[in-house]
Amino acid sequence: MLTEIEKEEQVLVIFPHPDDEAFGVSGTIATHRKRGTPVTYACLTLGEMGRNLGNPPFATRESLPEIRKAELKNAAEALDIQDLRMMGLRDKTLEFEDDCKMADLVSNLLAELKPSLVISFYPGFAVHPDHEATARAVVRAVRRLPEGERPKLHLVAFANNTDTDLGAPDLVYDISDVFEQKMAALRAHISQTAWMLKEMEKLLHQKDETTVQRIMFERFWNYRWDDDKVSEL
Repeated sequence: MLTEIEKEEQVLVIFPHPDDEAFGVSGTIATHRKRGTPVTYACLTLGEMGRNLGNPPFATRESLPEIRKAELKNAAEALDIQDLRMMGLRDKTLEFEDDCKMADLVSNLLAELKPSLVISFYPGFAVHPDHEATARAVVRAVRRLPEGERPKLHLVAFANNTDTDLGAPDLVYDISDVFEQKMAALRAHISQTAWMLKEMEKLLHQKDETTVQRIMFERFWNYRWDDDKVSEL
């Protein structure tokens, strides 16, 4: 069932890598910005260990961090994100960071921004170790707040067991009004997306239903506090 995107006071988006925002939530971000809602994007790493170096390759292991930093800025500009935070953690190491330190990082953002909505990954359903570490930190930081002061959590889930273990998404947004901004954000991350953009655009032109559903609709789950599996700090 399609859901209307609610008006928010302040949105905080927290993901570990440049391009995490582009695939699953860039249409939602663009919609909030179109309404004048402040959006802060805290990107924890520069994705400097990403496997893709462009297609054809134009990056090297040495140049990739600066390239991905520039791509992240370009994506933020495409989505009109005015407050981009590069948090300076190292790619592919978040699972080894101290849990308390990670939650403190998120708690500091919550205290400063007092967001009405936080967008991130759903713990246990985010596949990549950096995604999972980020998701756990977000839930732990929000859990520290009194229930009446907690922001809404709208979380992205895409593990193979999502439908069976979490069920249908709680929120499904039609982002066709801001489709061009979403595509601009995907193109901004060209070192990582070149390999799939041409095929994606062809399938969209052909109105391939699977591709249309994946790109034109963004899905979120509310955190199940009554089934909280993230261990206490």
